[in-house]
Amino acid sequence: MRRALELAARGAGQVSPSPLVGCVIAAAHGEVVGEGFYLYEQVKHAERLALEQAGARARGATAYVSLEPHAHQRRTPPCTTALIEAGVRRVVVPFADPNPLVSGRGFAQLRAAGIQVQTGLLAREAARLNEKYIHAQRHARPFVHLKLATSLDGRIATRTGDARWITGPQSRARVHRLRHEYDAILIGAGTARADDPLLTDRSGLPRHRPLVRVVLDDRLALSPQTQLAQTARTAPVIVFTNEQTEARASALTEGGVEVVRLQGSARDLSAVLDNLYQRALHSVLVEGGATVAGQFLAAGLIDKVSFFIAPLIIGGHDARPAVAGTGAQLVADATRLHDVEIAQHEADVEITGYPEEQRSEVRGQRSEKF
Repeated sequence: MRRALELAARGAGQVSPSPLVGCVIAAAHGEVVGEGFYLYEQVKHAERLALEQAGARARGATAYVSLEPHAHQRRTPPCTTALIEAGVRRVVVPFADPNPLVSGRGFAQLRAAGIQVQTGLLAREAARLNEKYIHAQRHARPFVHLKLATSLDGRIATRTGDARWITGPQSRARVHRLRHEYDAILIGAGTARADDPLLTDRSGLPRHRPLVRVVLDDRLALSPQTQLAQTARTAPVIVFTNEQTEARASALTEGGVEVVRLQGSARDLSAVLDNLYQRALHSVLVEGGATVAGQFLAAGLIDKVSFFIAPLIIGGHDARPAVAGTGAQLVADATRLHDVEIAQHEADVEITGYPEEQRSEVRGQRSEKF
């Protein structure tokens, strides 16, 4: 099963809005006779690729699949049919697919054909691997990951607005690998104005779809001369606003930027996320600035947090904090992260964790020992 999860992970950036799926076929005596993982562009699912590799050796074997095989017609015939026809004796899966079109139906069809189905193995690990897909299926909104680069004293820029570069080259390379995993990247108008960022995925890894760049801009102040606007025809840019000035919108749309007017405010985060979800953008990396980070935090819309902390002290009352807003009144009310992981990139430290709500969702998947 660990190998199935490793294979599934190879599809990062190449399957959304579908899940990451890997499959290993093991013969009765334990020999691995087939492997496969899903890529959107290749159409065939992991189970079918593994079964093709196994051939006749799949008869009587065990299939380890990182997610419940589907039993309905999609772009390909049901994977359950392929497993049944191949003569597989047992199927081991961490947990049911949360997609209502799939959930439980694959298991039922396999059991009806006399195939033994076992669940629970490495369930938490499998849930973490597909956390974006699972969240989107259960909540009908994108998975939101807040990423910030800060100094040791929690600043994201000096009092003059200078922010390049707080973290080192290894951290920045890690951030591009992180961007590779997401459907969209989001910032506020202040960050767009101050930093003029490009916000592209420069990991060099293959993608199924381009990374969609999103700006929250109440006053529609994004200049057509920014890097975002100038590259909108090659990498999508969506600007959410409540500004009605047609001239400003036209200046951007003529260059390929999509301007979406929301009723009320561009900072209606639920409306923004709903719009992105309807576009099948099921995961969003929020990269700031402080105002946007504070608003997402206050709204309870952050599912995962990563801070890249550099060993430098900026200091000063007017230096920009990482997270703005009113904040917690008491330490007991502060957002505490759980399931924390720590990694080092040269002198920088990456701290990643989950707010309580998301932590309980991942922990809800039960692991069993076989």
